[in-house]
Amino acid sequence: MNRIDNAFKNKPIFMPYFPLGYPDLDTSIDVIEALAKNGADLIEVGLSFSDPLADGPVIQKATQIALEKGITVKKSLAALAELSKRGVTIPLMLMGYYNPMLAYGLEKFVHDAREAGADGFIIPDLPMEEAGEFEALLGDMLLIQMLAPTSSNERMALIARNAKGFIYLVSVTGVTGARSSISDGLGALIARVRAHTSVPVCVGFGIGTSEQAKQVGALADGVIVGSACVKTIGASEKPVEAAKQFAAEFRGALS
Repeated sequence: MNRIDNAFKNKPIFMPYFPLGYPDLDTSIDVIEALAKNGADLIEVGLSFSDPLADGPVIQKATQIALEKGITVKKSLAALAELSKRGVTIPLMLMGYYNPMLAYGLEKFVHDAREAGADGFIIPDLPMEEAGEFEALLGDMLLIQMLAPTSSNERMALIARNAKGFIYLVSVTGVTGARSSISDGLGALIARVRAHTSVPVCVGFGIGTSEQAKQVGALADGVIVGSACVKTIGASEKPVEAAKQFAAEFRGALS
């Protein structure tokens, strides 16, 4: 059983997102460590990119600051290795866009990510139809597929049938960012996906409060929280303490 499968033994899981390099590199490592050790079951570790198409203003701003402070793919992978040295044992998924990975060199990128302790990848701008070259390099690492409310039944069936690890289900149309309430049709959307697969279904985009996380967790196998996590921690004068509290609050809501 790999670390990702193991994480889903107690569902629903809590999966926060946080970008390396924000508000600076050292703080981001401390924040991710705090999330991991205070309630997160799996973490989406952000790789910053200048054109993050799927992200809303909160994450765009954070990743832009990280880039201005000098974050690179190489530094990000070194930070991931540091988290492993600090005893972070939960799965760490690298979330980023394809262009920086291509620029780094795909084979070298996957090799270095494996060495650093990554369990897999979430790449919003790499559709399944174009992922063959990347997937051929992965070995036991996983590329997580994404589905959205706009996915056709045919595409949903195809992606779900071939999914490994878990499915990242985008709960709303549009970019990342907290919403005032969860979608009325979320239960039906999750049911559509589960009709085609037995892998866990995790819901992201739009979850801003622990109460919303609880509502989503009653329907899904996992809850992904990005913008609210970045905003809460980024706004705090004590980001590491804020990370500890955030993780504990959301984990508590899902227990």
